[in-house]
Amino acid sequence: MGQAPAWLSAQEHVSRVAPLDRPILVIGERGTGKELIGERLHFLSSRWDGPFVKVNCAALSETLLDSELFGHERGAFTGATEMRRGRFELADGGTIFLDEIATASNQVQEKLLRIVEYGEFQRVGGSKVLTTDVRIVAATNADLPAMVEAGEFRADLLDRLAFDVITLPPLRARPGDASLLADHFARRMAIEMAQDFPGFAPSTIAAIEAHDWPGNVRELRNFAQRLAHRAMLLAPDEPVLFDPSALDPFASPWRPKGAGKSGKASAAVTPAAGPQAPETVAANFTAQVSAFEMRLIDEALSLSQGHQGKASEMLSLTYHQFRGLLKKHDYGRNAGKPAATERETPIKGPVRGM
Repeated sequence: MGQAPAWLSAQEHVSRVAPLDRPILVIGERGTGKELIGERLHFLSSRWDGPFVKVNCAALSETLLDSELFGHERGAFTGATEMRRGRFELADGGTIFLDEIATASNQVQEKLLRIVEYGEFQRVGGSKVLTTDVRIVAATNADLPAMVEAGEFRADLLDRLAFDVITLPPLRARPGDASLLADHFARRMAIEMAQDFPGFAPSTIAAIEAHDWPGNVRELRNFAQRLAHRAMLLAPDEPVLFDPSALDPFASPWRPKGAGKSGKASAAVTPAAGPQAPETVAANFTAQVSAFEMRLIDEALSLSQGHQGKASEMLSLTYHQFRGLLKKHDYGRNAGKPAATERETPIKGPVRGM
């Protein structure tokens, strides 16, 4: 889902290369939807009615990954009591999706190279050369060209995998999509709870759009469903207000500060952010200030049962200053927001979402 130009451009790229029976690399930060793009590439190709087999290369050790991908013969290693077909055999005639390809060992990379080049492989412990007709779609969040320069990834394999490269934009580069996706995920949570979703308040939408989402869509999904679940339990008919604690379910003054496996006290490590362009800093600042102001408006209108005069008093503003804020944030003109009515006409609480 998405409407941002960067996302639509990536989707068009997928549609163009999907019919080509060539290896494709999907690059993107964690949580950007690389596996979903792999599925889209498969189902838009001529192999759509063949198997779509997924393998997470990072989840298996070198020996297990070798056996998982290429299979093994009986007696190939301790515990190999019978012959087992690998994922490449199971994916014959279809597509294999290799997630976290950058973690594959040099030995596995060498075997992958032969499959890409000739469609040939051998099971672990076997001598018979087998063939398979598989399209490879690989994905990673690593910088593979930099790994090649560092000697950590085979240049010849990268050349063959990168017939075309699809780079997915992070959520922070997709303006408008974060709130669209959050609404979708929250509504799914409401269905699970057998309730009607009352929608996000404008301040919540603004805060969602202002957040960087380092975990991208995966992080956003967890946050939106967590926030909606909490809010609908407490006030099922009220628009959902932003709760910063929903960003971190571990946030608590009573969180244990015990020692980790190393025996030393654990501490949260936040990666140092690189310098940002002045216009980016200004945009982030403006978005967060806007989100904060809209949250105050939502809360004041909620407490005053929609009475703008009382809401302005709660915020220590004159009525005209409060009305100026409503106009500044287009509070009565955007879809899903309540109309800015006359002073003595109450609004029924904060707005409903999208």
